Amino acid sequence: MADTRKHLLIVEDEAALRAVVAERLADEGYEVVQASHGEEALERLAEFAFDIVITDLRLPGIDGGKVLEAAVARYPEIIGIVVTGYGTVKDAVEAIKRGATDFVTKPFQFDELLHVLDSALEQRRLKSENAYLRSELERRYGFSGIVGRSRPMRDLFQLLETVSVTSSTILVSGETGTGKELVARAIHHNSPRRSCQFVAINCGALPETLLEAELFGHVRGAFTGAVGNRVGRFEQAHKGTLFLDEVGTMGAPLQMKLLRALQEREVERVGDSRTIKVDVRVIAATNSDLARLVAEGRFREDLYYRLNVVQVELPPLRERREDILPLAEHFIAGRAARISGKAAALLQSYTWPGNIRELRNCIDRAVVLGDGEVIQPEDLPPNVRNQKGQIPAPAGSLEHSERELISRTLKMTKWRKSEAAGLLGISRQTLDNKIKKHKLRK
Repeated sequence: MADTRKHLLIVEDEAALRAVVAERLADEGYEVVQASHGEEALERLAEFAFDIVITDLRLPGIDGGKVLEAAVARYPEIIGIVVTGYGTVKDAVEAIKRGATDFVTKPFQFDELLHVLDSALEQRRLKSENAYLRSELERRYGFSGIVGRSRPMRDLFQLLETVSVTSSTILVSGETGTGKELVARAIHHNSPRRSCQFVAINCGALPETLLEAELFGHVRGAFTGAVGNRVGRFEQAHKGTLFLDEVGTMGAPLQMKLLRALQEREVERVGDSRTIKVDVRVIAATNSDLARLVAEGRFREDLYYRLNVVQVELPPLRERREDILPLAEHFIAGRAARISGKAAALLQSYTWPGNIRELRNCIDRAVVLGDGEVIQPEDLPPNVRNQKGQIPAPAGSLEHSERELISRTLKMTKWRKSEAAGLLGISRQTLDNKIKKHKLRK
């Protein structure tokens, strides 16, 4: 079992005080080592990596300031607490400059020292946790977190690196399941706005009236159920990034309000006439052909050009076949499983109308149903195993691929719409809209 106790070095030339404090700290669960002067403290520091050093500032020979400097130089994460009877502001400032975490003056109550130690340990824990979270964000949302070595993906990485450092509005287009939100998060986390919020909303998942209140907020009494003021997603994303998924599903009135927010960089909460200035970078995403919707009069042309300042088009998985197996291996990472040659050949030859999302679901299913060691063809879904007579979706036809995916999912779930929507990663309402759009029948 790992030793979770905190190891502490106390440096104090007053033997009686040193012994009492060491005993009390040991009672609190610390593993305590004592040193009576600076030279002895340096010897102890050379022998062991302590978590904490508590040192008197005035010591015979080498003083506490030099002990602290040596401790921090050897162990940068060490917590340094200075205890002294000469408690001036100058002493405190000098100790902090030398690397002290905090400063306590004699005479002190033991509870005071304990409080300083607890606060310092909590600060170190938060610092360590934040560093871990930052590294996880870099790993997950850095460009290295997007798996792909094909030519289309290399071109995409180059474009993402270019647009991330700008504040331009971006339109991400691509078929269902190609990873549009992952790309939007990667753009945000590689931009100057990375320290502020990334706020995402699926525009197709909410009725129009609720979507307006979600985007722009509302004031008390604006509508039935508005029992208080509420901040909208635009305000939440101030100084950060707002990701609008399925933006093509917006109705005309809301399109107009979104256009005004983008042009004027200000919003009005529902039921309020007061404007609120916002600094937000918008990344919109769609799996529809917005240009066609503009031509049909279903999407505002001025909003389309306002959103489409920079277009990022994600290639479907069938156009980046050399990425299929690396993606599959990525999805089984950390699990004791590998893909057999025959299963790999099936994965490579399938057209993946559901793109990366479908591949991930396929691998998750295979790992669960397989023997846990080798994924075999019989572990794959029937539509991947039985590919004879499969008609590939025409490259570049988003509408055809979407219709094929929805139709196949509805058949697989025997037209249980809630289950199909869950597999597709969309809301039930969005699925109903798409069934009508593609004129699908049971």
